[in-house]
Amino acid sequence: MSDPHDPHGPRDDDYSATVLGSHWFSGPPPPADAAPDRVEGAVLRFGPGVTAALPAPFPVTPVPVPPPPRRRGGGWRRYTLAAVVLAGVLAYLGWQRFGPAVQVREVAVSTEPGGPGCDATADVVATVRTDGRPGTLTYRWIRSDGTRSEELTERVPSGRTEATLHLMWTFRGTGTYPARAELQLLSPAERTAATEFTYTCPR
Repeated sequence: MSDPHDPHGPRDDDYSATVLGSHWFSGPPPPADAAPDRVEGAVLRFGPGVTAALPAPFPVTPVPVPPPPRRRGGGWRRYTLAAVVLAGVLAYLGWQRFGPAVQVREVAVSTEPGGPGCDATADVVATVRTDGRPGTLTYRWIRSDGTRSEELTERVPSGRTEATLHLMWTFRGTGTYPARAELQLLSPAERTAATEFTYTCPR
């Protein structure tokens, strides 16, 4: 039994070690208006004895989540496809410009066999047949009256196998004149073709 005169002994007979132990671990409740020691995220810590969220013994640094790994070769496939398409377009344009030139297969010149009437114009037509490749025809007209045209050009698009070239020759006055019109094809190959007719005006 405890000594009632012991100054360190309990002063109340109802005091027990259980109550003492509960008071020791729990501690007095914090005042209602107590401010938190610190704020870390959404956790509020109030004074000693709160064990809901213990402070970390060292600073905590969030670890960034690495992005998902990229598929190997996906980007190279896209670039390769674009490069192939570009190379094809450049090859086609180069073939159009520097590829095999248009090939001439036939040249013919014709007009109305009876010739033009008085003070009329003869329409002399040259027909140049090709292989259908794109290219440029260079040519000139030569007339039997001693005149010739300058060098002329005609662009032949891809897929067209025939080019038609016209010479308009106008006559004036009375009488008879035997005429000859000749087409000189200079490139892509040298060819000539001609037609003859007679201008007749009896009045």
